[in-house]
Amino acid sequence: MSLKRHHKIIIGGVSSLLVIFMVMSTIFMYLMYTNQNMNFQELSNRIKNLQIETQTKFSDLSETVLNAETELKTLGSHIGSLDKEMVNLKASASADFSSVIEDSIKSVVTVRTDISQGSGFIIADGGYVVTNAHVMEDAGAAGVITYDGELHSVSIIGEVTEMDIILLQINGDYEPLELADSDEVQIGEKVIAIGNPLGLQFSVSEGIVSAVHRAGPNELEVYIQTDAALNPGNSGGPLINKKGEVIGINNFKTETGESLGFALESNQLRIVVNKIADVALGKTLI
Repeated sequence: MSLKRHHKIIIGGVSSLLVIFMVMSTIFMYLMYTNQNMNFQELSNRIKNLQIETQTKFSDLSETVLNAETELKTLGSHIGSLDKEMVNLKASASADFSSVIEDSIKSVVTVRTDISQGSGFIIADGGYVVTNAHVMEDAGAAGVITYDGELHSVSIIGEVTEMDIILLQINGDYEPLELADSDEVQIGEKVIAIGNPLGLQFSVSEGIVSAVHRAGPNELEVYIQTDAALNPGNSGGPLINKKGEVIGINNFKTETGESLGFALESNQLRIVVNKIADVALGKTLI
């Protein structure tokens, strides 16, 4: 083989290698570009998703802040309305009951069911609430609203239907009302009936004791008769003397002739509540 031909073969081989190298370089560059482009697209998608997620969380946070502000405004308004309501209640009663109302009303509750509503009051430490049994009759669901506006789930401890009394329990630490000795109640004695017939709108009606040991629907002579008006929803609320003691639990009224209200005497209420507690809890409460 001549030297000239040998040179041509070498040059041809080198040229082929250069072509192959250039093709491989082009392919490599293309793959690099494609890979970088894919990475860039993926990065862009991730950034976009993070932006969306951040915006969503920011919106949720803003909504939470707004809700908190609304709740604070509502709470402030509620507290203000309760303060105003307390002033109005004091003004509606005589001087005898001005301080009694403020001390007693915080232990009065609303008992609300899916079919009716009534009142009740804290009768013993541990969140024990007493009301009329007919308030809870045929109820599928029930709750108790305390003076602070909190809605509580409720447990039924027991009831005595003959006396129309039911004992409930809620969570929380609330001051109970003290029961008086109803045997010492005098005819003509001033009393007030406290109720919560409209949820957070308390009502106080003042009157006198018209009679004691009256017979009720159960034909038992264990009821105090009073001319203090019992408003709708007041059933189960306390009848209170000037000392702030409960002399009875408001039970029923009659529209025949004068509008007269009747409350189960506190001594009988004590017996019934302790009877329920003894059976259900194995102890006395009051």
